[in-house]
Amino acid sequence: MRKLALSDEILLSIQQPARYIGGEVNMVVKDHSKVRTRFAFAFPDVYDIGMSHLGIQILYSMFNSREDVCCERVYSPWVDLDPIMREKKIPLFTLESQKPVKDFDFLGITLQYEMCYTNVLQILDLSQIPLHACDRCENDPIVIGGGPCAYNPEPLADFFDLFYIGEGETVYFDLIDRYQENKAAGGSRKDFLEMAAEIPGIYVPSFYDPEYNEDGTLKSFTPNNSHAKEKIRKQVVADMDSVGYIEKPLVPYIKVTQDRVVLEIQRGCIRGCRFCQAGNVYRPLREHSLEYLKHYAYDMLKSTGHEEISLSSLSSSDYTYLEGLVNFLIDEFKGKGVNISLPSLRIDAFSLDVMSKVQDIKKSSLTFAPEAGSQRLRDVINKGLTEEVILKGASEAFQAGWNRVKLYFMLGQPTETVEDMEGIALLSEKIAEAYYDIPKDQRNGKVQVVASSSFFVPKPFTPFQWARMCTKEEFLERANIVRGK
Repeated sequence: MRKLALSDEILLSIQQPARYIGGEVNMVVKDHSKVRTRFAFAFPDVYDIGMSHLGIQILYSMFNSREDVCCERVYSPWVDLDPIMREKKIPLFTLESQKPVKDFDFLGITLQYEMCYTNVLQILDLSQIPLHACDRCENDPIVIGGGPCAYNPEPLADFFDLFYIGEGETVYFDLIDRYQENKAAGGSRKDFLEMAAEIPGIYVPSFYDPEYNEDGTLKSFTPNNSHAKEKIRKQVVADMDSVGYIEKPLVPYIKVTQDRVVLEIQRGCIRGCRFCQAGNVYRPLREHSLEYLKHYAYDMLKSTGHEEISLSSLSSSDYTYLEGLVNFLIDEFKGKGVNISLPSLRIDAFSLDVMSKVQDIKKSSLTFAPEAGSQRLRDVINKGLTEEVILKGASEAFQAGWNRVKLYFMLGQPTETVEDMEGIALLSEKIAEAYYDIPKDQRNGKVQVVASSSFFVPKPFTPFQWARMCTKEEFLERANIVRGK
């Protein structure tokens, strides 16, 4: 039986003790004495959010498929546990073995959004690992940063030994092989970093000398080590079916943000929204084959007992075999109460036939993303949707029996005016009115239109990367304009 890192007294004094004890369905526990590399994978946010992240589930499954590697998870402690760990000097630990993170060979931290940067420091601090890479010694873990924010690593460069630029299925095993080779040869930490720097997609910040302009922008970037490359090229999976997926996803015992099976149907996007980092950095579009998805969809639902499967991509309705996949899921799980969720749909490309088949299983809301309230602003951001197309698509959805629609918008985009903000409320109202154009005897109860607005954040490698970001006060003012309308 595993010995828990936290005492019963501590567990009984905090919210959601299940965040820290592990033991979830499909969790992988290995004997550390029988593996050659121990990898702690951190999501720098609370368990409830981190457990919903697809990337960690994929890499967790991939790493643990190797007999000589154990991969374990760690999340940011919630605010109730953090001070207790500091007071009692309890080092941050992984869920699987409950062992301190500082005893692992690697600490990989996924960087999904900028707001988690302070949590990165929290994880390092609680793990009792020196914050700055230059202060770490031979016995400290190699700290790796990855994920979409790693494409712009400089804000966090001082805290990481290396960054993995690109998709995790490509060169991680090569990196682990070189670590094992260097360790067997008695090499130093620097020796390994030099070996790692030669791998495509690996960036070692300490091997470069940056020079900055007076305004703080980067002026030049020069390698100071012969093993370092002048340019780091992102790594992408060319053939999506050539890499494994998740046969047995982790199933938490508490409710998390996305409590369902997630099936990634494609990666990348053919659209060119000017605000979207994912649409730019995950290019080109690459699809999974229908047979590949059938296999993993069946295995994941069988191994988890989930009652919902979400087809994940940046634009689900652009997937070539969407109708065939949905038909398979309906036929395979007919009568078993499995709900099929289709997020990231474009209202102008959504198949009414597919939509009607999905609703026969279990009705849920449809989600569309107009992003802007006016046609002028949609043209600026290159959304490629007209109001006519939006209303026509909503009307067809209502006629097919749907009565709940979620709309995603964004405030603070370049050139935004008061008219654009007010347009969010006006467009939402027009969509609701389209429901009542349907004869009363054909309606499915009352209509529910939920419009939510996020705030624009300029992202690297997008056409809007140098655009100004609104202040907190400006964002709140814009939100009030929308609510007031």
